[in-house]
Amino acid sequence: MTDRKDQLAANLAQVEERIASACAAAGRKREEVTLIVVTKTYPATDVRILHELGVRQVAENRDQDAAPKAAACADLSLTWHFVGQLQTNKVRSVVSYADTVQSVDRTKLVTALSAAVGRDERDGRELGCLIQVALDAESGERGERGGVAPDGVEELAAAVESAPGLRLAGLMTVAPLAGPFAGRQRAAFDRLMEISSRLRGNHPAANMVSAGMSADLEDAVAAGATHVRVGTAVLGVRPGLG
Repeated sequence: MTDRKDQLAANLAQVEERIASACAAAGRKREEVTLIVVTKTYPATDVRILHELGVRQVAENRDQDAAPKAAACADLSLTWHFVGQLQTNKVRSVVSYADTVQSVDRTKLVTALSAAVGRDERDGRELGCLIQVALDAESGERGERGGVAPDGVEELAAAVESAPGLRLAGLMTVAPLAGPFAGRQRAAFDRLMEISSRLRGNHPAANMVSAGMSADLEDAVAAGATHVRVGTAVLGVRPGLG
């Protein structure tokens, strides 16, 4: 366990240096960017080590993995983000542990989340919601990784804001693999910031912008992202996983 802690500590230090350097290059303060460690496929023991090392924000993309992990770490002061495509039949489970769902991409999901929050005992806490933007989507369509087309953001934002128990927190995207932004992460994140600026015109509190992962966090920081989601650079690549 000590070896694993040393490994994670070293990886975290490297990621911290990358974020700090990216902030300096962009003329931003380090505290403007929050690191979310994506712990998918990794055990609860790693989450506990990360907590010992000071990590407080973690993310998962599959409820069947996340639910037992969150339960095993319920004694820790952690903020859980759900970042994967979410089916409505998993909503009630996700609401039981997630503080924020970053992958809201359709009104049916908004309705299901609101209903689940109403049934769940959350001590009055609202569920934070990020609208996932599919930058590769054509008008009215969703990308393969989920998300709503840019021209559908405002309608979905209004649905979230009017839904009981939900709080419109901002936007999320994954750098697209196809379309005009494929291979152009900085341009993709700049486009997300444009959409965010427009969104904040009508919803000033929706100021969270989640973008950037292990390979492109510098581009996200340069564009203005408030949160980066880093998995591999902190936890490593597990054998047998693509």
